[in-house]
Amino acid sequence: MIAHRPGFTAPTVAARQLATLDQFTGGRVAVHIITGGSDDELAKDGDHLTKDERYARTSEYLDIVRQEWTSEKPFDYKGDYYNVVQAFGAVKPLQKPHIPVYFGGSSDAAIPVAGKHADIFALWGETQAQVAETIARVRHAAAKHGRQVKFSLSLRPVIAETEEAAWAKADDIAAQAKALREKAGLPTSGHTPPNAGSQRLLDAAKQGTRLDKRLWTGVAAVTGAAGNSTGLVGTPEQVAEALLDYYDLGVTTFLIRGFDPLNDAVAYGRDLIPLVRGLVAERDAQPAAAAG
Repeated sequence: MIAHRPGFTAPTVAARQLATLDQFTGGRVAVHIITGGSDDELAKDGDHLTKDERYARTSEYLDIVRQEWTSEKPFDYKGDYYNVVQAFGAVKPLQKPHIPVYFGGSSDAAIPVAGKHADIFALWGETQAQVAETIARVRHAAAKHGRQVKFSLSLRPVIAETEEAAWAKADDIAAQAKALREKAGLPTSGHTPPNAGSQRLLDAAKQGTRLDKRLWTGVAAVTGAAGNSTGLVGTPEQVAEALLDYYDLGVTTFLIRGFDPLNDAVAYGRDLIPLVRGLVAERDAQPAAAAG
């Protein structure tokens, strides 16, 4: 999964680089397009477009990238931000028709671009109501182009042998995050993030630290929802069941990582992922059984 920000590399060059990497890795590459929601952050790299302009540029960027990946002959493209003449990529992705495009962004400017270009739309770990709302918005935008989009959800599960131990572990993680930010002179409340994704997570956090069955917003509230900062808390069985609630809403990919990367990765692989796969298999078998 390559996180890529449009605007800093020519789309034709990025397409060829990604296609080459896809060949080298045997077709294992996916690209996550992150346009960027903070004007101040982008300005540090010399990008002074507005958010709406950045998303418009991203749409043109992906128009060209897809053509570079798939066109069997040189092509021209003229837009407001890019003008390429007789572009052509001799190296094509190993994956067909092309490398999967993940897309992030929850603003009104982002959703139409997602509908046109995303193969997989990436969400942070929001409430079930928020996820259902976004899925509906993206599906509506994609339908205008005759497309269907899959959905990925990012979370940081906190698991333990008992529910009480898991919540104690989560509380300790939030306390450590707060202490580290205070030591660094960073705020631990009252954040006003510019990007819509963080704003949505903070809207959820305002409802409480424990939402739905076991969605936890403790670290999101402390850090200003700077990135993937919400989790599901409980035993492996409880967290697996909570993940299935999102699967029922239309999420097909879970991108999970922990606060203790190595130990959490071991625990996820041993205790959580097999349970989720088993529950998904059972859920998918139910329609077939009913039809039979």
